[in-house]
Amino acid sequence: MPFYDVVQQHLNSDDLKAIDQSIDALEKAIENKTQNLSPDERKRYGSINEVNKLFVNKVYDFSKTEPVNCSPDVDWNEFAADYDDRMMLETRLTRLRSLVERMENAKILHDFDNFQNALVDYSFTQYKKDTKAEGFSRKYDALRQFFPRVGGTGAPVEKSA
Repeated sequence: MPFYDVVQQHLNSDDLKAIDQSIDALEKAIENKTQNLSPDERKRYGSINEVNKLFVNKVYDFSKTEPVNCSPDVDWNEFAADYDDRMMLETRLTRLRSLVERMENAKILHDFDNFQNALVDYSFTQYKKDTKAEGFSRKYDALRQFFPRVGGTGAPVEKSA
């Protein structure tokens, strides 16, 4: 019986197929509507802050309510199309960010379960090695590299690259 199973809902092959098909469909839907920006382009075009979004919204409102007072130098059809796309993309980004966060949370719980159970197995391996049970010395030697004798927490230490 496992000691650590914080999360017990698992993805099956049908779930993975549905997820992959959905991601494929999303990628296909936006492939000709998006551009990759270089780091310099991302800096150049940047992102408008919240105050500037309010400014754009107010200009948009005026373009709808008082079109006679709007600049003739602006292509208002293109402005409206950009505005609509921006709003549609923002709502989808919010949904996707929420989905990504939920997936990250699930992965964290699965990582935790794996790590805790791996520690239980390592303790069992130490015990069996100490009782001279056959085959456990080799396994123990392979696993103990993850437990350097520094610090004292007894948990594996990540090595920085």
